[in-house]
This record gives sequence, C-alpha cells and structure tokens, in this order.
Amino acid sequence: MPLSISLFLATAVSGAILFLSTTSSAAPTLGVRRPFNRIYAFGDSFTDTGNSRAGEGPAGFGHLSSFPYGMTYFKRPTNRYSDGRLTIDFVAQSMNLPFLPPYLSLRSTNGSNGTASDSYGVNFAVSGATVIKHAFFAENNLTLDMTPQSLETELGWFEKYLETLGTSQKVSLFKDSLFWIGEIGVNDYAYTVGSTVSSDTIRELSMSTYTRFLETLLNKGARHMVVQGHPATGCLTLAMSLAAEDDRDYLGCVQSVNNQSYTHNLALQYKLKQLRIKYPNATIVYADYWNAYRAVIKNPSKYGISEKFKACCGIGEPYNFQVFETCGSATATACKDPSRYINWDGVHLTEGMYKVMSDMFLDGSFTRPKFSYLLNKKLKGL
Repeated sequence: MPLSISLFLATAVSGAILFLSTTSSAAPTLGVRRPFNRIYAFGDSFTDTGNSRAGEGPAGFGHLSSFPYGMTYFKRPTNRYSDGRLTIDFVAQSMNLPFLPPYLSLRSTNGSNGTASDSYGVNFAVSGATVIKHAFFAENNLTLDMTPQSLETELGWFEKYLETLGTSQKVSLFKDSLFWIGEIGVNDYAYTVGSTVSSDTIRELSMSTYTRFLETLLNKGARHMVVQGHPATGCLTLAMSLAAEDDRDYLGCVQSVNNQSYTHNLALQYKLKQLRIKYPNATIVYADYWNAYRAVIKNPSKYGISEKFKACCGIGEPYNFQVFETCGSATATACKDPSRYINWDGVHLTEGMYKVMSDMFLDGSFTRPKFSYLLNKKLKGL
C-alpha cells in the first residue's frame, strides 16, 4: 500500500476514534462524517429503547413507564430500564447518529400506529427476551409472568422490516450498517432458577440458537458486528439480595451466579472464533461485558462511582431492593445522584454505568479485536 494511502487511513481512523470519544450530543452534528450510516440493535432490557411498555418485560419490573425511570437525561420515562441513556444510546451518539427508534414505533411496519423513521437504523431489542424459544419454557412449565419474546421474535421483526426495503436499500443496509448485538441470555438462566433444568442445558441450547441467529445475519450480508457477552450477573443487586451470604467471590459478588456467566461467555467466545473463520469477510468484535463490569467493581472510584451493590431506585435494606416493591412502584424512591451508583433498579444499570461500559467498548479496552480495528476495516471498505 502506498505511504500516502496508509497515512490517510491512519488519520481517518484516528479522527473517527477521537470523534467517538468526544461526541455526546443527542442530535447528529451536521457536516461530520459518520463511521456507519445505520445501526441495527438486538438484545434484551439492557438494550431495549422502547419495544416494551408498562406491565410488560421481566416479572416484577413492570413500572418502566413511570417516573423516576428516565429522570436523569430525558426527564421523563421513555420505556428504557434506566434513569437515562443505555449503552446503545451512547454508541449511536458516538457515531453522530440519533437514538435508535424501537421497532414497534416504526411507520414503515406499523402504518398509522407508527411514528418513527428508520433512516438511521432500528432497535429490535425487547425487555425480558430470551435466546431460547418461548416454547421450550412453556414445555417445562416455566412461563409464569414471562415475556414471550425471544431472539427468534427479534429476527422475525428484522426480516419483516427488510420486506419494506428495495433491493438496493438492502445492499446498502448490510454494507454501511453496524450490527450491535446487546447482552441477551441472562433471562434464560434466570427463568429456570429452582427448576430441574440445568445451567448446562440452557447454555447448550442458547449457544446453538444464538449461533444460528448470528449466522442468519452474516448470511444475509452483515459485515460489521459487535457482540456483547454477559455482565458479571452475580454482582447485580437482585442476585446479591437473593443469594446466601456465604456464596460470595473475592469481589463480594455472588460466586455461583458469576461462575454461570463466566462459563457462558467462554462458550460464546469459542463460537465467535469459529464464526470468524467461517466468515472471513465479516468483522466480529466481542464486547467483554464481564471484565468491563468487574473492572468497575474492583476500582469504582476511578469511574466516579461510590455504591457498587445497592440499587439507586427501590426500597429496603441492605440493598434498597425488594422483589415486590421495585422501582416505579408507590413505595420506591430514587437516590439523588444515580451517577454514583452502578445499579439502577436491582437488575438494570444507571446511565452513568452504561456510559462507562460504552466508553470501555468503544475505546477498545474491553473489545476483541479492538473496536478501532472494526472502524479501520470499515474505512478501508473491507
């Protein structure tokens, strides 16, 4: 490659990374080149920007349409499980794109019932979703208060969305879009707690279903993909409040639950390694949610956080969390400064923590390969 071209690419990538690290406005900045023209997101409540409504989603967390959800940034509930923005929101902003509309709000697929445009991408994530099909849980009598949506549902929505596009639009979509696969699969394990279904069974079924989902996107033409692993779920307030006090690791988190997430992530990374070999023209980045989350637990003050385990919004001691009186209910209250907390409502994170996670992913500290490598490939047109 000629030196001039190499220098140009190096400068372009450096500029893109600088742009990603400094952009924070919700509205796109005119005249600034975007690394990607669109983002298509999938996942569960950690990524859902409005496909769920009050009374839906994970059991016990049906108040997301009520204040204080959304109190920090939007100043009103937006059907996000947080006090403000999620990781996917920060990712969109970092790429000079507006917030992704939830699929169920689109004009193109819902006619008069839709209000949002899909010009810059769509969010298909839905709260409470599982990787494994709903039928599996129904067959095992594990459907009490459970969201019926799964990864299959989200893929079906995506395929229905594709039917609204012309051939040239589809080609452009896969060439110029980032596919962001948010965390999903934690619910599969959670829904089987106390049942005869083993974690090994859930992991095996999840991996086969998840791999088929990724391959479907790759076979359709997806070329730039970020896949988030599971966070350290044993550090979530819900796990801390329910587990026995002698079930702790050296970080103070629930060891048995963290072991489950760690094992799941190892299996996921192995599958991604195989997919990279099978699809050499695609760039598949693993976002290491597990180690990013644990980095904050190990040194919270470095990230401006003072409360590692207690929920910001809730009620009760010692974790400000009660299963039947969760955030948004009449008895729950919110802390004054959510940015000092990791956990928002017992399960989901604060805007501050989501911002920390997005920074860690975008600057490459906890992505493999580094996110800059994906940007470099995109700018080269590879």
